[in-house]
Amino acid sequence: MGGTAHAAADQKAGAATAALLKSTADHSKFKELQRPFQSGPEVTKACLTCHTEAAKQVHQTQHWKWEYVNPGTGQTLGKRHVINNFCTSVSSNYKACASCHIGYGMEDGSKFDFASQENVDCLVCHDATGKYKKPSGFAGNPVTKDTEFPPGSGKIIRGIDLQAIAQKVGKTRRETCGACHFYGGGGDAVKHGDLDSSLEQPDKALDVHMDAEGNNFTCATCHKTDGHQVPGSRYAPTAMDKGGAHMRGKADSSNPATCQACHGQAPHGMAKLNDHTDKVACQTCHIPAFARGDMPTKMSWDWSTAGKRDAKGKPLVITNDDGHITYNGIKGDFVLEENVRPEYMWFNGSVKYTLLGDDIDKSRQPIAINTFEGGPDDGKSMIWPVKVFRGKQPFDPVNRSLVVAHLAGEDDTAYWKNMDWQKAITAGMATVGKPYSGKVDFIETVAMWPITHMVAPKEKALACTECHARGGRLDKIEGIYIPGRGGNRIVDTVGWLAAAALLAGVLVHGLIRFVNRKH
Repeated sequence: MGGTAHAAADQKAGAATAALLKSTADHSKFKELQRPFQSGPEVTKACLTCHTEAAKQVHQTQHWKWEYVNPGTGQTLGKRHVINNFCTSVSSNYKACASCHIGYGMEDGSKFDFASQENVDCLVCHDATGKYKKPSGFAGNPVTKDTEFPPGSGKIIRGIDLQAIAQKVGKTRRETCGACHFYGGGGDAVKHGDLDSSLEQPDKALDVHMDAEGNNFTCATCHKTDGHQVPGSRYAPTAMDKGGAHMRGKADSSNPATCQACHGQAPHGMAKLNDHTDKVACQTCHIPAFARGDMPTKMSWDWSTAGKRDAKGKPLVITNDDGHITYNGIKGDFVLEENVRPEYMWFNGSVKYTLLGDDIDKSRQPIAINTFEGGPDDGKSMIWPVKVFRGKQPFDPVNRSLVVAHLAGEDDTAYWKNMDWQKAITAGMATVGKPYSGKVDFIETVAMWPITHMVAPKEKALACTECHARGGRLDKIEGIYIPGRGGNRIVDTVGWLAAAALLAGVLVHGLIRFVNRKH
């Protein structure tokens, strides 16, 4: 028994050593990291003693700038500029929103030092302990000492040990990317629908690529990063990839995150299935539904109903049978859904946004927060699965514009503090230097997100009859003939003529046989 136990222990230790040796560096041995750290910038300063160019690389990324100028539309986009129909805008809410910025101390986007190397947050992407946190309200800074927050609330945020975390850094993981991307829009599974915490350790049925017991892809497996530049933009995505599979070692400037980058243009064993790849995005067939990980995603958010209080004067909160919030006094009504069938549309990769100050005609609501452009005849579009999110959000009916509202904070103008739209919008619009009439209305809006994660195993891909049928998934797609879905006058006429000719031939042949039956 003793020998068996020792052998098992040795085997376990050997496995641990092998796992450790996957990295060429043990950061706990670095002198620069063998001291207490009181702030995030102190950690970054230590990191830069070895990784001398890392911060300069980060400064060139969208993750850092929160800004992107779309070369096709000329629009200046990014989190610093767009209006959404979730939490509307980061512009006057940086102290809260900066929890998901890869920097420290972003209290105000116009005053933040984007040129500072020490403001770069290395740990937010490279933490391997799972203990690194940047609580809302601290402008993207970690809390290193037990702190009462909000002040006077009696609630304590426990401080974290930056020294221990810095000594255990490593490659990015699903959990580190997901700490922001799974929780976008104010909570787990809120925004994208195909990104939530169920992907931290998914099984094969949820995502065939990220299956923790199988392929075990991290985000960076597909979003192959070079010089901290992460490919795969939501503002200018690759809707059609005409290239082949990427060859390891060969220079390739195209997007490595597309399906074709691995699978090429003819991924199926059946030639007829490969005929679909020129018009139908792979995701259309291979992601039959999103929000499949037992985490419901928000499908609509109505801000106009916010403001209700309970019997104690606190913001009213209502939950469904599963414990998920369907109404919150500081946010309004939500509609949550699981196993959602996507909507489908032509998409060529061009996305146009409605920005702050754009003239809006309420009679034409719902207003598109963003519009996926494309059509069957432009040679650049494919049929894509999309999450369409419907909202109702604040609007200035006099200036005919969407508005920025100051939501998060402990000051008297924050809506989540006092539930006063006049104060919140006045403060928010002052932050961005835009006029506000003093009148508040609400307007229906829609936003779109391409569905590209939660890829199902091939045996769970859509059956032919899901689309090739009347009333099928692609029933509303125009400009293309889909056998079984509906009629095409020329094709149907030729088909019926062929059938009639065949029937006539059979009848004539039968008649001749009948007449000559005695012979």
